[in-house]
Order: sequence, then structure tokens, then C-alpha cells
Amino acid sequence: MLTLKQLRDDPKQAVRRLAKKGVDAAPIVARIEQLDDERKAIQAELDACLAEQNSAAKQIGALISQGKKEEAEEKKRFVASLKARSVDLSARHQSVSNELQSQIVLLPNFPAEIVPEGKTAEDNVVVKLVESYTKLPENALPHWELARKYDIIDFDLGVKLTGAGFPVYKGKGARLQRALINYFLDCNTRAGYLEVEPPVMVNEASGFGTGQLPDKEGQMYHATVDNFYLVPTAEVPVTNIYRDVILDEKDFPVKMTAYTPCFRREAGSYGKDVRGLNRLHQFDKVEIVQLSLPETSYEALDGMVAHVESIVQSLGLPYRIVRLCGGDMSFTSALTYDFEVYSEAQKRWLEVSSVSNFESFQANRLHLRYRDANKKMQLAHTLNGSSLALPRIVAAMLEDFQTPDGIRIPEVLVPYTGFDIIK
Repeated sequence: MLTLKQLRDDPKQAVRRLAKKGVDAAPIVARIEQLDDERKAIQAELDACLAEQNSAAKQIGALISQGKKEEAEEKKRFVASLKARSVDLSARHQSVSNELQSQIVLLPNFPAEIVPEGKTAEDNVVVKLVESYTKLPENALPHWELARKYDIIDFDLGVKLTGAGFPVYKGKGARLQRALINYFLDCNTRAGYLEVEPPVMVNEASGFGTGQLPDKEGQMYHATVDNFYLVPTAEVPVTNIYRDVILDEKDFPVKMTAYTPCFRREAGSYGKDVRGLNRLHQFDKVEIVQLSLPETSYEALDGMVAHVESIVQSLGLPYRIVRLCGGDMSFTSALTYDFEVYSEAQKRWLEVSSVSNFESFQANRLHLRYRDANKKMQLAHTLNGSSLALPRIVAAMLEDFQTPDGIRIPEVLVPYTGFDIIK
């Protein structure tokens, strides 16, 4: 979340910056200022009351030693009234502080200066385009028909077992999934990311720490009896490893990678654009996470983008890198680059990765801090990226690499699959 200092140093500028994300923050910022002023006034009154209470309490002993019993009793009654008043002020201070916090968490992160203006995906800016389109055979099929033809993904069986959006991978389809996961993890660990295997259910504190709660509770599967949430991405448990942790400057950068299944309700998603693997409720994804010093976080972001690009390039798919506009960014992000691969059979771009810098937004929620060279506490910066999400990678591979003889497998994956074609 934003810090109170970020909002109070220049409230008008804060409102202008948040407007780039399509948020009218003026009423909330005004309420935050009002609550902060009220909190400070109550704190000042409470401090004065406690000081007076301590002073009066010290006088009681002196009065008793001087034999001034009645004056001592009067002073005791005065101290009791001060104690009651301080209890009331403490309660008011806590109430105002809680409301202040509840208002701050409503605001999304500030977008970085280079974030384009815009409201929807149509306003995103393509920063790189690599075209390597494949000439497809006549009557090329979309991936959901290829999956049925080669009996590698069964969407109907998934509906029977669970519901729409929960496909069953079979035979070489299942082997391809496992191959991609292992390949992505190997690419990441070779680049210096520590592999971790986190839980796929998290508590409410973890969901709050990375910004999924309370912003996206409607999109998360919720196990209500234990109040656990199925993870929408490995970013949530992996980043929360460092919740309430204090690091030293020498500990940076912290680089982690993880594979998890991901679960998203995706309420209201219907139509041809979500057919097949285009949008699922359960899917596999490999994630990379970095913790960085503030002054090097954008250098770290560039490195993460280059790393993800190297993986996409190795698969031989046409791709483009897109800088998201303010209106298309997530609640928590300061700057996001999306990777999209081209589906030749569907004639559309499919998002396969988002790489984002959250600056100190998540760290403030996580209480993730470090000691600088002067031993002063500072908020770290957090970053994450898909490296990669499997469903649309698989969709593009099936469609773009289909031949009259079958679906060819990229050379880099053959050591992982054990076969070079799906027949």
C-alpha cells in the first residue's frame, strides 16, 4: 500500500498520479488527510493527559507524607478521572487509526512516470515485436480441436470431474506440461533464482501482503472453514516468505522461482476469447520473484524482462512485449510489461507473462524492510514475473507448430519430453 508520507507530502500530485490508473482518489485522499489530522490531535491530547496523570500521581505520595490526607484523596480522584479520560482517548485514537488504515488500503499503487496514458488494452504500447510466423497447413485447426484430434487434452472430462476451465491433460499432453515446467524452472535456476516449493493455500495475511486482498477476493477460491485461499499465482506465497522480515543491504538481490498450480475464478469470463486453454480456472505457472534495493529495482525489472524474453525466444514463437497503460495495470503494480505470443490459427495475441515492479507498495503491506548503510530502516522493492504461464504457451505451440504429420516440439524441449512430435 502507499505510505502516509507519499499521500501527505503532495496530496494534489497523489490524486493526479492515481488518475492515470482511472481512479478518482480525491475524496479518499481528503478523508485520509482529515483522519490523519484527527489522529494527531487525539495523540497530542492523550500525551498531555498521560503527562498530567503521571505528574499528579507523583504528588500523591508527597501529600500523604505531609499528612495531607484529604488533599491526597482529592488528587487520587483527579488521577482516576485522568485515567478514564486516557482510556477513552486511546480507544478513539485506535478507532481513527483503523479507519485511516482502511482508507489507505483502498488506493492502488502509483504508476511510474513512463506508464502510458490510457484506459484499456488498446492503449498499451508495443515496445518490441519479434515476428517468426509459421506457414500453417491448409485447414489449420485451433488448439482445442488439435487437443481432441491427438487426444492430449480432454476438456469434456474436466467438466465432468469439476467444471468448465479445469482440463485434463493426457499422454503426451501431460508429458508436455511436465516438460515445460521443468524447462522453465531450469532456465530460472541457471539465472540465479532459488527454487522453492510453497503451499498452494495461503492465509488472509498473505493475501493482504501481496495485494490480492481485499482487492481481488471475488476472483480467489476461498476455503471458508479454515479461511484459506487457493493461490492465484506463486507470487503470493513466495513473496510472503519475507513478510515481517528485516534484511541488510548485503542480502540483495533476493531471487526466487517456484512452480504452482494457480486457481482463479475469473467470474464473468465467457465467449470465444476464453475457449480451450485461453482462460482457465486452474492452470500451471512458473513464477520468478525478486526483492531489490529501491535504487536498483528498475535495473532488476529490465533484467527480468530480458530473462523472460530469452525463454520465449528459445521456444521459437512470434512474440511482442507490451508496456501496459495506466488503466490496464494491476492494483499493485507501478510498471508492467506483458509478453504476448501470436496464435496463428486464432489470429490473435495471447498473454503468457506479466513482469512487474511494485516498488515499495507490497513491501509496506508486508512490513518487508532493510537496514541501510546508516542502519536506518527502509522499505524494500518487490518484483515478480510469469516465467512462464503454461496454458497459452501450449495453445500457441499446438497451433503454430502443427504440420500435416503432427505437432512438432521445439528443440529445447525434446530432452524434457523425450519426443519431437505429437502424432
